[in-house]
Amino acid sequence: MTQEKARAKRSEKGLLTPDNCVVTLIDLQPQMLFGVANFDRQAIINNNVALSKAARVFDMPVVLSTVETKGFSGNMWPQIQAIFPKQTPIERSSMNAWDDENFVAAVTKSGRKKIVLAGLWTETCVTLPTIQALHDGYEIYVVEDCCGDVSQLAHDNAMKRVVQAGAKPVTALSVMLEWQRDWAHKDTYDAVMDIVKTHFGAYGVGVEYAYTMVHGAPPSRYPEYVVPKANK
Repeated sequence: MTQEKARAKRSEKGLLTPDNCVVTLIDLQPQMLFGVANFDRQAIINNNVALSKAARVFDMPVVLSTVETKGFSGNMWPQIQAIFPKQTPIERSSMNAWDDENFVAAVTKSGRKKIVLAGLWTETCVTLPTIQALHDGYEIYVVEDCCGDVSQLAHDNAMKRVVQAGAKPVTALSVMLEWQRDWAHKDTYDAVMDIVKTHFGAYGVGVEYAYTMVHGAPPSRYPEYVVPKANK
């Protein structure tokens, strides 16, 4: 039985479910992150990793894309590539992913009409495909805390523009909880709680406290840290 068949169905009625959307991660690359000035850059990495892990937990179709890897932007962050080790990002020359036929084909192949979209920078690599995908009949959910831009003004104006065009702003945590929806869905519960404890700060610490101090569960165990050996 596949994970999709085993997974409990969620009601839709306008909400995101693991069965009705595709995740697109655009230009999560070093050079793009260098230019971000409106939001803590480590937080952007953390939130994208959390969203990516959630996509794996819920067996979501995911489209990865990079721009000018060799000429300017560098490789996709290894933290993201590690979550999708068998997936090669779609390489582009265009700032607008929706101008790239391979990117559009990958989204189309998913069969989903709702796109959960994150990327750098908000005013170009997020805004341009969002507006054109909306024009082509898709619903777009921009994961705002996974995006960043060269200034607060640039990011804010970009978000205003996509919202005015019809996109919905969301966060990495809100998307994951919308996919989970019901704590009785035990097939994904433990994995979601692992993401919460690892990536969502006070919420995660609160969950760890409740598990151990209130419910008497053993403390979480993480892999032992191994000091990397020096290259000789």
